Amino acid sequence: MGEVIPEGVGPDIEKKWNAFQKVQADISKRWQKHANRRTAAIVLAIALPFAALYLTLLRAPNDFPAGDIITIERDATAKDIAAQFDSQHIIRSSRTFEVVIRLLGGDRSIHAGDYQFNHSRNVIRIAQALIAGDFGLEPVRIHIPAGATVQEMATIFDAKLIRFDRQEFIDNALPYEGYLYADTYFFLPTAKADVVIRTLRETFDQKIATIQPQIDTFGKPLHDVITMASMLEREENNYEDRQKIAGVLWKRIAINMPLQVDATFVYIIGKGSHQLTMEDLDYDSPYNTYKNKGLPPGPISNPSLDAIRAAVNPIPSNNLFYLADRNGTTHYSATYEEHLRKKRYYLGS
Repeated sequence: MGEVIPEGVGPDIEKKWNAFQKVQADISKRWQKHANRRTAAIVLAIALPFAALYLTLLRAPNDFPAGDIITIERDATAKDIAAQFDSQHIIRSSRTFEVVIRLLGGDRSIHAGDYQFNHSRNVIRIAQALIAGDFGLEPVRIHIPAGATVQEMATIFDAKLIRFDRQEFIDNALPYEGYLYADTYFFLPTAKADVVIRTLRETFDQKIATIQPQIDTFGKPLHDVITMASMLEREENNYEDRQKIAGVLWKRIAINMPLQVDATFVYIIGKGSHQLTMEDLDYDSPYNTYKNKGLPPGPISNPSLDAIRAAVNPIPSNNLFYLADRNGTTHYSATYEEHLRKKRYYLGS
């Protein structure tokens, strides 16, 4: 709505006043018409430098090492880390990284340790992670099957953990053969051999505590029980058959008869029952239960709680012999003659 012309003005002034109003209206229309263009130009003028800054200094490099373990040493400065990250292609500009770190808290705010960035991150997010101690490490799921030996465990862990020393594990774990509980574990990818051994030992202690009363009632030393269980673990999968075999083996020990357990040869020469030769049966080893009476010196595997429970809950019988046919079914005999007949019948030998 236009302004009102003051009373008493002449026609010329009124004409000029109307012309002025028209010009004002035209200017207003043109201003409104070009307002969006001007706004866009201003925004673009401001945004372009920031976009250039992001693309050249802040954005993650194209070859960002996603998934790698990045170690920040204790007492490392922002300058030290900037040089390290630049060489590892984690950042584009070491100087920009230093500036961001100082803006966020400085050298003393950095948390040393191992970091894992599973996706590429810009320099600001990298700096924030270091200041917050957001290491980003995700546990690795590792399954150790029941009955695995120290050597077999070493191979599994070595394939999953980046800082795991296989030989260190073997050297330090062998004295605990049988006492490293086989289970499914979750370890950080940086876990070392000592952490793995300690975890497996602690788990064994926790598991064994649940059946300690049964072991105490059975009355034999824990080492004997675990050694027996380690053979049962390798000989049979079915719990009842493990109990029956335990009855046979404990009875053989009681009458001073060799155990003649084929599973011990898997431990000493890597051969199973159907692969053994007469020469193998004469192999010189304290674990050869054909040549030596009684239990072997120690466990031949790391048994499950199921096998340990079977070892202390044997099923007594008159049987002194057993064999597994080619379908995995176990057959028992009280005499050697009966055992030979079943061997010919089920195995053809």
